[in-house]
Amino acid sequence: MWTPAILSLLAATAFAQYGSNSTLGPDADGKYEIKADGIRGLFIPYGASISNLFIKGKDGVERDIVLGFDNATAYEGEVHPHLGGVPGRYANRIKNSSFVIDGVKYNVLPNENNNNDTLHGGPNGWDYRNFTIVSHTTDSITFSIVDPDGEQGFPGEVISYVTYTMTPNTWKIKIVAMATTKKTPIMLTSHTYWNLDGFANPETPLALNHTFHLPYSGQRVGVDGILIPDGTILPNEKYSVNDFWSAPKKIGTNFTAPELEGNCGTNCTGYDNCYLVNRAQNGPYDWRNTGPVASLSSDWSGIKVDIYSDQEAFQMYSCGGQKGDLPIKSTQGVQGRPAFVQQYGCVVMEVQDWIDAINQPEWQREKKHIFGPNSPTYTLEADYVFSTSK
Repeated sequence: MWTPAILSLLAATAFAQYGSNSTLGPDADGKYEIKADGIRGLFIPYGASISNLFIKGKDGVERDIVLGFDNATAYEGEVHPHLGGVPGRYANRIKNSSFVIDGVKYNVLPNENNNNDTLHGGPNGWDYRNFTIVSHTTDSITFSIVDPDGEQGFPGEVISYVTYTMTPNTWKIKIVAMATTKKTPIMLTSHTYWNLDGFANPETPLALNHTFHLPYSGQRVGVDGILIPDGTILPNEKYSVNDFWSAPKKIGTNFTAPELEGNCGTNCTGYDNCYLVNRAQNGPYDWRNTGPVASLSSDWSGIKVDIYSDQEAFQMYSCGGQKGDLPIKSTQGVQGRPAFVQQYGCVVMEVQDWIDAINQPEWQREKKHIFGPNSPTYTLEADYVFSTSK
């Protein structure tokens, strides 16, 4: 069990590792900036969320390529699409809002599909809460959260640190989480929405023109009509709608294919799928140097992001649920067009592990999902490396 002295030492160690406090503070909109050559990002304590990410397009114009709100206070309004935050303590969906650890059944608060499952940690998940800023320098910011025993029904206390760092043309994410008192599920991610054109493409406000590639993902998790894993692992057959591994292709390439209907749930056309990242056949690897697990690019802006991660799954959502009522920011868009996110106007990309594995024991991923005082610390790392075509 973590004693108060040990926890104090951990906090001090994290503080020293992630940098010291500086005089840097929020801007007039309540946002905290970090930057490096070729990249600039704004973050807020609510959900430890990224709210703006600026990259220059091939025309030399700086584009804000993630979704968010203009002011930090807007994140606490009635509209909550998990914009850029860290959902927790267990991301994605939990079947029947329950799980079993060491023979004990736990029920967590439901918040989706008429309360038939739990999404992103429940109605008061981590990205509904304000994190504490541990440190903030010109190129890095660290947030922390203490999630109490019993919150949303989860057993045990969890302490987590989320660090964002900018290096030249790269956004780095490191998340650590410690289960201090009891065994509990932990799976985290960054729930960032992307439009690499910054909604400024005069021909389309959509992201269906973005090219997507998952070079290691020949398989995906099978799900039912409300996107709960059904225990199956499905092949992404070559040239099928879910084949992003054999070659890069535009997200909208197969949108007229009947096969895509229901691909993201009942009566849903598009993508909201957990693709497996199969690198084991290559033997030991350094995730930073063996190639990205995913790539997204836009011919119009010329912006490309290559995502490197230590995680073994990757969720992609094509924003089919957007209905044109979520505003874009003042840093985005084109004059004369409605300043709202249209259906398929964005892409969500989440580095994570196999979803709802806590309810699929036959997958044998317990050590990736269940953590306690005597187990290794949960960690997630990812590098988002940007380039721009000429």
